[in-house]
Parts: sequence; C-alpha cells; structure tokens
Amino acid sequence: MTELWQDPWFTWTLGVAIGLPVLLVLFTEMQNSLARRGSAFVRPVTLIRNYILPLGALLVLLVKGSEVSIEATPVRIVATILGFIVVVLLLSSLSTTLFHGAPEGSWRERIPTIFLDVARFALIAVGLAMILSYIWDTNIGGLFTALGVTSIVLGLALQNSLGQVISGLFLLFEQPFQLGDWLDLPSVRGRVVEVNWRATHIDTSSGVQIMPNSMLATSTFTNLSRPAGSHTIEVTTSFGVDDPPDTVCAMLTRAASTLPYLQLGGRPISFTAGGGGFCTAIPLRSPADDASTRAQFLRWIWYASRRENLHLDSADDNFSTPERIESALRIVAPALRLGESDKEQLSGRVRVVRYGGDETIQFAGQVPARMTFVLKGRVRLSITSDDGTVRQVRTLNEGDFLGQTTLTREPAITTASAVGEVTALEIDRKHVAELVVHKPELLQDIGRVIDERRDEARGAVAAIDHG
Repeated sequence: MTELWQDPWFTWTLGVAIGLPVLLVLFTEMQNSLARRGSAFVRPVTLIRNYILPLGALLVLLVKGSEVSIEATPVRIVATILGFIVVVLLLSSLSTTLFHGAPEGSWRERIPTIFLDVARFALIAVGLAMILSYIWDTNIGGLFTALGVTSIVLGLALQNSLGQVISGLFLLFEQPFQLGDWLDLPSVRGRVVEVNWRATHIDTSSGVQIMPNSMLATSTFTNLSRPAGSHTIEVTTSFGVDDPPDTVCAMLTRAASTLPYLQLGGRPISFTAGGGGFCTAIPLRSPADDASTRAQFLRWIWYASRRENLHLDSADDNFSTPERIESALRIVAPALRLGESDKEQLSGRVRVVRYGGDETIQFAGQVPARMTFVLKGRVRLSITSDDGTVRQVRTLNEGDFLGQTTLTREPAITTASAVGEVTALEIDRKHVAELVVHKPELLQDIGRVIDERRDEARGAVAAIDHG
C-alpha cells in the first residue's frame, strides 16, 4: 500500500479525481451567477467549464496518469483541441473585456469591426502557428517567410486600392458622423443611412448616393447634425420699402414661432437685411425638416402679411372688397342679429381675411381683440393639458365664431387652428360692444356660447386626465 502512494501516477490521478469535480462545481456556480446578471462573461466561463477543464484533465491523465508519451498521436490530438479552444477563449475574453459595454463615444466604441476581424485573424494565426510548432514540431519559419513575401508583392500591386481602404478605415475610426446624421458635401447633401468599411450611403432627395470613404477622408464636409440641437435655417424675404421694419420682423417671428418642427425651447429671430430684405433664423430639430418648414413658413407669411397690410414681394392685397364684405355680413347676420341698418353701419368697419392651412388663428391664454366669424373652411379648437397632450374640443364651420370673450377680456381657453384655407370676417372689440348696447339678446347669446365652450374645454381636459 505504501508503494501505491509513492507512485507518481497516483498523485496526478487523485488530483484530477478531486480537483475536476470541485472546479466544475465552482465554475457552474459562477456561470449561473453571471447568467442571472446578464453578464457578457458567461461565454468565456462556459468555455472553461465545458471544454478546457475536461480536456485539461484528460491530457493530465494521459501524460501523467497513464504515462503516455507526449509525442503519441492521441496526446497531440487532445493537446491540439485544447490549444484551439484556448485561442477561442482568448478571443472571447478580449472582445468581452475591451469592447462589450464600451462607453459611448470612446475609442473602444468607435473602432471599426474590420479592425476587430483583422485582430482576431492575427490572434488565430499566431495560435495555430504555436500549436503546429510546439505540439506537432512543424517548422513554420518557411511558412511565415512565404507569407511575408506574398504580402509585400500584394501590397505593391494594390497600394492605391489599399491606401483608399486604409484611409476609409481611419475615417470610420474617427467617426465624424453616425447613422442618421445629415452631411453637406460639395457634391451631395443628405442623411447617412449606412456606413461600412468601404463606402457611406447617403439618402438624398433623388435617391441613395454611394460615397467611397476614401473620398470623404480627403474632402471637407459639414455635419449638420452636430452638435445636436444646433441646426438652423435662414429664410430670406422681401417687403415693400414703406413697410415698418419692426412690424415686419414681429410678423415674421410670430409666424415662425408656431412652426411644428422647432427645436424644443428654440426661438426664431428676424432681422432686416437691407434693401427691403429680411432674414428669419429658424432653429429646427433636424435637417430633415428643412424643406417642409421653409415651405410652410413662406405659405403662412403670405397670408399673415396680407392680414397685417404688409407688402410681401411688394404685392398689394385687395381681397377685402365691398362685395365680399356684403356677402360676409349676410352670413353672420343670424348670429349677430343684424338688421339692414346694422349691415350698412358695419360694412365700413369690418374686413374679410384669409388664413393658411394649419395656421393658428387664436392662441390659448390670449385675450381676443376681436370676434372672428368663419365664412369658408373649418377651424379646429383644441386644448393642451399640463403634460403636453393635445385634444380636439370641437370644429367650427361656416357661420360659427370665436373670440367670444373679447368683451369680457377673458383669455381664450382653446387654441384655434385653420383646417385648410379659411376665409373669415373680423369685427373689432369696440364695434361688437356697440352692437350689444342695443341688442341685449346678443349679449345673452355670447354669454351662452362662452359657457358652452368652457364646459366643452373642461370635458376635454377631464377626458385627457382619465385617458
């Protein structure tokens, strides 16, 4: 029995018999713990538990326990498999340690995937070379010499192409743009939809243009999306030389302030550019909104300038003609209880105006300076809750009116927006006051409308709260 303890194979066999189960239990617990936390290190630990530990134990039993020669084919096969799995473990551990969960914007997060592929290939090549050299006693010096000569020949033959590829890869590593960014280049302007190691795909208004990365690396371009929230467009307009500049700037800024694609907290600015020209700077959320915002702004100021008797492009507005006013008064006569004398009296005190589609006619919280009657088109009344939720209250049609609180000087509860082009009749506060002095029933009608609209607004707010 004493001789058994003294045999070398017994010590190794006993170590494997005790050590392997213990290590398997430890690595199993470690694997389960990492899996519960969702850690990326589960894969390396799994490789050690399922493959490296059993193969290592088998190799020890063959060489030390059974005293099989290390030059025997079974030993070399087991050692080769074990060495290959160790290389895979190193690759997995390196990728997990350096690049998994890399901070956004860091060099680890920006490094192109092709660089990782090249590094993996190099590590695999070195690992296979060591396996061939140390396990199979292969002379790999000639192989590396042949590969080196071949690489030099290929490099000289493809130096121009490889130079473009390398410059493109360094552009990717620097990452001056990302997917979704808008680029302004000398030859193209659009949004980046795909980036690979060879080219960048840019979505323009006429299709997707493929731009080689080597061209981007050697040219100058503007990233319109960086820094975030800094994109601004400038819209130039021209007005009559007799139009007051302050009035024009106020109208332009007011129209731009209601555009739907403004940056959160952004404030448009309008200023004179000389010679009857004006410039409006509009901060936008994205360059993707440039065209639609520009078109909507120019459409809105066409209507707004005519309502405020300004001369956009030196044009006059003759829309509020006596014929239109007479026709408008016939439409609003039932709502205002107008007789023929009332119509004649009001004909020179009112005017017919137009609003563009989606243009704001009345703001919530604004004290109306006049009553506005819908002659053509529709007007949408909506209310916005404290959390920003918008809910429609009602739609006004021909003959309906808004600005009913102009006499009571109460702020409007709802926001009124044009649904398509709207033609309306406007009556200033003082002329409405003159009417109600002689028509107590009209004052009662207006009071009833105020109560109805207030109840509808409260119902809309309650629906949002329970929504």
